[in-house]
Amino acid sequence: MRGDHDAARAIAAAALRRDPGPMAVVESSSHHVYVGSDAVVKLIGAAGHSRLDREIALAGDLPAGLTAPLLSAGFHRSGTRDLRYACYARVPGAAPGMGLPGADGVMARSLARAAVGRLRRLHAWIPSDAAEQVLRRPLDHGGFTSRCALRAQVEELAALDRSGTVPRRLLDGLGAIAERAPLYAQARVPVHADCHWDNWLVRDRSVTALLDFEWARYGEPADDWFFLARFSGPHTEAVLDVIARMTGSAPETLRAQCEVREAAHLAADLRIALGDPDAHARMAADRLRALDELIVGRYWWRHTR
Repeated sequence: MRGDHDAARAIAAAALRRDPGPMAVVESSSHHVYVGSDAVVKLIGAAGHSRLDREIALAGDLPAGLTAPLLSAGFHRSGTRDLRYACYARVPGAAPGMGLPGADGVMARSLARAAVGRLRRLHAWIPSDAAEQVLRRPLDHGGFTSRCALRAQVEELAALDRSGTVPRRLLDGLGAIAERAPLYAQARVPVHADCHWDNWLVRDRSVTALLDFEWARYGEPADDWFFLARFSGPHTEAVLDVIARMTGSAPETLRAQCEVREAAHLAADLRIALGDPDAHARMAADRLRALDELIVGRYWWRHTR
């Protein structure tokens, strides 16, 4: 970590052409991220996953003002290690956080309207030929692609679960969602595909940026509406209402789209967790709680009874 901190400062200094000042490490599940007053540096081992490459390749082509400007990117030698890095300009604001803690209903609706507006700009974006090639690169995103694929995920999950970690009623519930899922999902517009509230910046109740385009690809708008609504905590219903009104979506259709996408993500994550239970015990417990909410609590339909 000390070496990475020094590397981040050196990268930021080169991009800014001056001392970047103090840089603090912030939590990230897949990178080392360092934040200063004017720059943010993301680091990963050069042999690590390639999703940062996707983000870097798209950065200069995204709609203006949507995300943080990329200052520099490349490789950096730190001791005996090669690091892949991206250095961004620091955009004012802070992440509102998973579940929108501290937000009241008025603020949640205001943020949702701003976020939907930004996402609609992304969905309407016509990428350059180079960016389109990046968006179409294969990516195991864990989301919904087709009824057959979701059926197969549920069957593989059941086959992996030799110890009965996933209760039978939850597996049956996943299977039922798969059976009524659409035949396939279209890959027709650019989507962020990870736009939960930890990936937004907000200042004075205004959205300033959408971050982390590592999972960006072609998909359906619902791929983004799911993340926006599901991670709004007690404001899920308000956010669903905002999305439906701003997009002209039928509320029942929107709920069904979100339900099938959550089923696909949970099935994919639980397969990973059961494949290596020692490394993913925390993830397994979290996803099992969410699966119980989805199936037993009928999360997307609980307020329609």
